[in-house]
Amino acid sequence: MDVITTHTNADFDCLGAMTAALRLYPGALLSFPGSQEKAVRDFVARHPEYLPHFIRAKDINLESITRLIIVDCQQASRIGRFAEILDRPGLEIHLYDHHPVTDDSILPTGGVLSVCGSASTLLAARLMEAGVALSAEEATLIMLGIHEDTGRLLFASATPDDYRVAGWLLGEGARLTVVSDALTPELTRAQMGLLKQLLTTLKTSMVNGVVISVAYASCDHYVGDIASLAHLMRDMENMDALFVAVAMEDHVYLVARSHTPEVDAGEVMKGFQGGGHATAASAVVHDQPLKQVLERLDELLQLSVSGEATAGGIMSTPVKTMPDSVDISGARELLTRYNCNAMPVMAGEAMVGVISRKTVEKALYHGLGESPVTDFMHTEYLSATPDTPLADIQSYMVTGNRRFVPVFEGTRLAGAVTRTDLMRYIYGGRRGQSGALYDLESLEVPTRIRSVAGLIGKRLSADIRETLHRLGAVGDGLGLAVYAVGGFVRDLLLGIDNLDIDITVEGDGVFFAECFAERYGGRVRSHQKFGTAVLVLTDDRKIDVASTRLEYYESPGALPTVERASLRHDLYRRDFTVNTLALCINSDRFGSLTDHFGGQQDIQERVVRVLHNLSFVEDPTRVFRAIRFEQRLGFHIAPHTENLMRSAVRMHLLDKLGGERLLSELVQIMREKEPSGAIVRMSSLGLLPFIHPALKLVPATERVLKETGQVMAWFRLLYLEDRCEPWQVYFMAVCDGLTYEEFCDACARLAIPGRLASRLCSQRHLVLTTLKAIKRRLKQGAGVRNSQLYIWFSGLNLEMLLYMAARASSEQVRRFVSLYLTRLRAVVPFLDGDDLRGLGLEPGPLFRRLKERLLHARLDGEVNSRDEEVALALSLIQSGPKPGNIHKIV
Repeated sequence: MDVITTHTNADFDCLGAMTAALRLYPGALLSFPGSQEKAVRDFVARHPEYLPHFIRAKDINLESITRLIIVDCQQASRIGRFAEILDRPGLEIHLYDHHPVTDDSILPTGGVLSVCGSASTLLAARLMEAGVALSAEEATLIMLGIHEDTGRLLFASATPDDYRVAGWLLGEGARLTVVSDALTPELTRAQMGLLKQLLTTLKTSMVNGVVISVAYASCDHYVGDIASLAHLMRDMENMDALFVAVAMEDHVYLVARSHTPEVDAGEVMKGFQGGGHATAASAVVHDQPLKQVLERLDELLQLSVSGEATAGGIMSTPVKTMPDSVDISGARELLTRYNCNAMPVMAGEAMVGVISRKTVEKALYHGLGESPVTDFMHTEYLSATPDTPLADIQSYMVTGNRRFVPVFEGTRLAGAVTRTDLMRYIYGGRRGQSGALYDLESLEVPTRIRSVAGLIGKRLSADIRETLHRLGAVGDGLGLAVYAVGGFVRDLLLGIDNLDIDITVEGDGVFFAECFAERYGGRVRSHQKFGTAVLVLTDDRKIDVASTRLEYYESPGALPTVERASLRHDLYRRDFTVNTLALCINSDRFGSLTDHFGGQQDIQERVVRVLHNLSFVEDPTRVFRAIRFEQRLGFHIAPHTENLMRSAVRMHLLDKLGGERLLSELVQIMREKEPSGAIVRMSSLGLLPFIHPALKLVPATERVLKETGQVMAWFRLLYLEDRCEPWQVYFMAVCDGLTYEEFCDACARLAIPGRLASRLCSQRHLVLTTLKAIKRRLKQGAGVRNSQLYIWFSGLNLEMLLYMAARASSEQVRRFVSLYLTRLRAVVPFLDGDDLRGLGLEPGPLFRRLKERLLHARLDGEVNSRDEEVALALSLIQSGPKPGNIHKIV
């Protein structure tokens, strides 16, 4: 039984989201876990015809629930009695919520968690994509939820998706007059009195440089819909951040609204065990006086509201520089290599100026490429310190039209603040704009840091947690910041088991690995050139350790040149945003997750996205990795990223890849559990001709590929001990339509090692000729003995047998392969060589043929015991040394 529910004190977004969820889960029961806001109750009383059928929570048998769908909520404490079954084995839990994931979030098995203005938008978008038609009543209820949570689409939290879905709902018949009436109810006399109190106590003050408004009131009896009063007050006074506290009966009700990034309403309300998101949140405090709650609110605001920003808080480090000896042409090369718009010029350890890309380009235009950079650099600049307020830097950049400010600790150049750094801090970033080394391309959200220590405790085994703590302890002792990065962190958030730990150290990664091995045991394989090492633990687990570094590419498709850099730059060099998360494992910040490039949001939205537009130019193998991640994780490649992939194909960038690199990516794809989808995706993007120009996914090849998936699934169910290389089976399936010569050319293009390439070509030829022989035999209507199957199949390795089973159009052939793999190949004669010598036969051709004859006799059931086999051997020996007597098989 499916049940759809939401949080207690349900609002219109809950109602709209539940209505949409019912269309996604037909036949599910709808149930509020508790009360509803007064506005919702009033609407239901006026418009009962709009409401689907709801079941009271107390009337539902919890044991009958097999799937629980929760909308607009992730906290167990807010879903009433339904929380009692969350830990029940086998229960499916689908969450649909637009609030941020927290440590106490319910662990789902399905659903969608994504940032948008309302949960109603989240669910209705799925209906819109599926082409589901709604009734006017359904569209109106969902529109109510969107308009309530986005302030009629005017709040800063509103997203393009909210507008898009609202437009679709309007086309489905949503009635805006009903929405408007429901969201602008007349205030009752009690609400008018409460509003008067709140306006009287309203106080606005500065908290860490941010304007905060707080209002409070007391009431002897319950007055509903405080949220509407908070909305009204904020709109009346145009406040950036408002906190309302109302004492009623034994509770204090808190409502928070924020329009400024420095104030996260949800974070503040967490201090009262409440919930919500950055722009809107609420909480209910039990058995505490109003004064005590207001004092606690003041403490939380002082702690959580961002204070005055300084250069040290946003500067990039280390700083890439150029020597004063380079000329203008050399300056352009350095600016391009490091993707900078400006760079300091150094005379030894001293900074003597700043050169900008604009100046360099103009100098080159005038033919001054050989002139020294010192002739054109800026020598007057603001020298900031880490404590310099950003307001001073902003004023300098705006009034002087400058884009680069160096930051010094004493005389040492410690960092730099650029114009883009400043804009990112003020506005939170913009997706899709180009950037530079210190102006790293910003995505949709600013850098986020949150703790996932709770997830680590829930999802990682004790030995993995212990290993992370040990790695952090070594970093503590060396004074180095240590982070787990990449797929390990991504899969932690996705709830996927991943034992491959990658560690990045802000310092010498090789030295760090050696110190760990010295302290806890193990051994180290280092690569000093790249600052990387493989740490082999005492239990033979391997951990990859690297220094934070950046990479630049001398030419498209070339291997990168590596240099030491900051954590941010290290993450920026990675392939996709979902792989840019860094999990600090030092003891003082254990579990702190840093997200510079919107990786968490893309994980929630299940999107594979590159970090910048030249990603596939610099490393074309990322095209294959994008497909692999998309298929393995069930994500989708972002439209712009897919456009860049198609551009890389049109530009023939993959022609520049060496065969070994291309083969490595193909092998990883074909080692996936279900690689067929990735292969089809490769074909749709035009990637197969890079393996061989004649390679196409024609219907016949598609059939073999589909059958290969079924054959491999069957093989896994056999639980045989044989070691199999699935990639070889799928490679044969993909190349099924190639001629012998074309297949050998494809092996050469991929630089498959000579012996393996030779074996693949010869075995493939043997498969095709054997299939023809079997087809002829079956066409003749003659029976096939087991010995004949043995002769056909014994020369083929396991991978080729599986390929044969997939390629065969006859079910009989698959049965033959199954019989051989499960029974016939393990059959041996009762008599061995010593037994035959004991019968008086000397080793030689006759000896070998007799062994074959005995094997075939056993395969065909002519002999079923050792005695019978001895008798057969003696009769053959006694009949004389005529080859035909012994060699006769059929």
